[in-house]
Amino acid sequence: MPENRVDRSQQTLYGSESDNGLEATVSLWDLDFKLLDCSKRFKEHIGLAPRSEVSLWEAYPALAKPTLAELIHKVIDTGEPCTIQFDDPTQGKRRLLASRIRVGLLIVETNGAHESPSSEDNEKAQLIHQATHDVLTGLPNRRQFSAALTQLLPVTGKIGPALMQLDLDDFKPVNDTLGHGAGDIVLKLAAERITKALGRGGTAYRLAGDEFAIIQIGPQRALEAERLADALVAEFKKPFTVNGISLFVGVSVGIAIAPRDGNEGEQLMKAADVALYAAKKEGRRRARTFDPAMLIVVEQRELLRRSLRVALQRDEFFIEYQPLVEPPSNVVGFEALLRWRHPTLGVIPPAAFIPMAEADGLMREIGQWMLEEACREALAWPDHYTLAVNLSPAEFLTPGLTDRVSQTLDIVGFPAERLELEITEGVLLERTINNLDTLNTLNVLGIQISLDDFGTEYSSLSYLKNFPFDTIKIDRYFIRDLLQDGKSQAIVRSVIGLAHGLGMRVTAEGVETRQQAAWLQQEGCDRLQGYSISPPLSADKLDDFIRQGARDQSAATFDEFHASP
Repeated sequence: MPENRVDRSQQTLYGSESDNGLEATVSLWDLDFKLLDCSKRFKEHIGLAPRSEVSLWEAYPALAKPTLAELIHKVIDTGEPCTIQFDDPTQGKRRLLASRIRVGLLIVETNGAHESPSSEDNEKAQLIHQATHDVLTGLPNRRQFSAALTQLLPVTGKIGPALMQLDLDDFKPVNDTLGHGAGDIVLKLAAERITKALGRGGTAYRLAGDEFAIIQIGPQRALEAERLADALVAEFKKPFTVNGISLFVGVSVGIAIAPRDGNEGEQLMKAADVALYAAKKEGRRRARTFDPAMLIVVEQRELLRRSLRVALQRDEFFIEYQPLVEPPSNVVGFEALLRWRHPTLGVIPPAAFIPMAEADGLMREIGQWMLEEACREALAWPDHYTLAVNLSPAEFLTPGLTDRVSQTLDIVGFPAERLELEITEGVLLERTINNLDTLNTLNVLGIQISLDDFGTEYSSLSYLKNFPFDTIKIDRYFIRDLLQDGKSQAIVRSVIGLAHGLGMRVTAEGVETRQQAAWLQQEGCDRLQGYSISPPLSADKLDDFIRQGARDQSAATFDEFHASP
């Protein structure tokens, strides 16, 4: 097919015949407003002899008027269809539907000299708009974004477009706590803020979810893009008001400039995405322009990700155990803590690799290995010691969890009543029947359930009413400044009283000093965990710890043990 012709699939977008059986008056123009293709009726209706080049302004001279020309340029810039009406001295009233499509500008003449406008015109415009725009925000969609990059790149000179990738910060908690309706309102308001800040300096797109993009065309784009990005970050520091509630949803921005950072769509998008990752890694709510040095961080991250996929097969994971103590010094069990020893990078913190494992769907296998390994090691402990194992949201929401846990206990021979599974509030955000059934089934098996990190995420008293927890763990955030901060003291007292009123135990984690331990004991906290008792111990040191009779020793004995080589 010749390059300047339109294929059949493109013709079906606007139709080759009108409803009355006559061929429609249809034309397709490139971004320089030169004719690419047209229907036979267009040639006859316009009265132009076929030749190699015909401009839009020759075909429709009225469109050269400033007011109408501005409408045409707006269609190109925004991607939003527009119906244009004008009087033709020879043919009377003319009505055109102008739409931006991948290869340029589509114009359909929707009525002749003696026809009256019909609702079908609006329907056509609406269908084209829906195909090229995001329904929720009204911004051009990913299809339009990809088409724009294809048309703009590659560039031959030193001046090319600026691309900004935008990602909303702290948007997920809005959906999780207030519902998707509130989330939709925030997305609409966010689109309005982006459009307002952008003005006529470029085009904004909604790519997916809370991801947006901006393409800027014009001189001095690097400086303009950075100025715009900073303005957006500042604008998003203002609260969003949804149903009378003030919500703070920020934005992180990654900037890439063509051809410097890439002269193809994929290259430029990757550069902007790397810059966006850098902005988020540095604390979010900021803008960063791509720098080749950023690739080193990304490459290290990808190296870690690739290594993580084979870490289990290479026996690189191991477990450490931290004692759980009934004050003042009675050891009642241990919490199993997953660790990863990378062959070249050393021990990787769990906060660095667990989110990767969850995102890549690896936590089911890793969690299964950890549960089985910890249960086997716990068989050597005194019979009254409990084993606490963390359960990630990715594991909890995986089908068949209760069967896997039950089978593991049967295979290892570990008593269910000695196992305590710790879950965070994140797994309970969707209060579904399945979640409740999972917890109830685990409880029926005799397994204890602990709510970890209570008070730091999406705390809701309904969790404590609707789910059968045995223990609430107070997060270290409230313990850290416990002796100096009256608010922390009030919160910890309240949680202890609430839990005891509901028949639940309370464990305080992050207990770092004897003074904190003494305060918590006085307030009736059931169990303590932290470095004032013991740091996490490897399996071989754990055996020594147990053999020394730590269960019956005083706090001084703990200090003596950890001071020993």
